[in-house]
Amino acid sequence: MTFHRTPMTIATVTLFAALSAPGVSLAQNTTQGSQGTSGTTAKASGQGAGNSDSAATSGQRRVDGADRDFMEKAAHSGFAEVESSKLAIEKATSPEIKAFAQQMVKDHTQTNEELAALAQARGVKLPDGPSMVQKGKMKLLSTADGADFDRRYAESMGIEAHRDTIELFEKASRDAKDAEIKAFASGKLPALRHHLEMAQQLPQAKNKDRK
Repeated sequence: MTFHRTPMTIATVTLFAALSAPGVSLAQNTTQGSQGTSGTTAKASGQGAGNSDSAATSGQRRVDGADRDFMEKAAHSGFAEVESSKLAIEKATSPEIKAFAQQMVKDHTQTNEELAALAQARGVKLPDGPSMVQKGKMKLLSTADGADFDRRYAESMGIEAHRDTIELFEKASRDAKDAEIKAFASGKLPALRHHLEMAQQLPQAKNKDRK
């Protein structure tokens, strides 16, 4: 028996050769792999850019531990001055004490607001009231009445508290690492010293050491 081979056309041979070539499959796999890698890289790059933009948008600055401590203590003191002075406006019998207390509320409220803005720009959450020790002193102050209240307020919040606050701000004006925090502390010292002088001149504090 004689077998007859079916002749293959040139087009069929060419197509078969092209499909059989190992380089075709490898090239396709390589191209797909490159596309996948590029997509992953682009995605990661996009995520990184997003994180960077988020950090830039927040505008927060790093803050030194000592600077943070100053802001927190200054906030405690500021709230103590405002709250005790509001109490004095209600309970004091002396016109001089009431006038002094009103000035303290005005000035320390403004200082508290400026301090809050500094803290917010640095991502620092400040306390929203006096410290526990200060709250204890204010509670004791609230039990006094009449001339006794006037004297206690003038001596404790007028003189003692301002001396402590001045010392706190003087340290920050010398040692703060953040230039704006240092400038804030330095800028508030004249007013704080004036508050102390005002308190020392109150008749109710005339027996208090004025050094």
